[in-house]
Amino acid sequence: MPSEPLSQKEIEDRLRELPGWSFADDRISRTYRLGTHVAASALVAHIAAVQDELNHHADVTLGYDSVRLSVNSHDAGGAVTETDFALAERVESLAPAHGAA
Repeated sequence: MPSEPLSQKEIEDRLRELPGWSFADDRISRTYRLGTHVAASALVAHIAAVQDELNHHADVTLGYDSVRLSVNSHDAGGAVTETDFALAERVESLAPAHGAA
């Protein structure tokens, strides 16, 4: 069953709970800064495991000392859904253990 798109207000309300995340171009996104490339790579590996667990995958970009996530729901026509926020919340909970800021 497809996910239900969130309204603009619902997205704005949910983003207040996720500092550092933003909404643009029908996606929520965030960039994390880390101390080293190895730390950034480890965060990407951890995110990949969570994405597989949730069966929901973001676009993840690995930089030298940064990781950028951008996500929306294809099954909702490219809109933002609760599933996107569930992934964002999980990443927020694990990122500090990798030294992400």
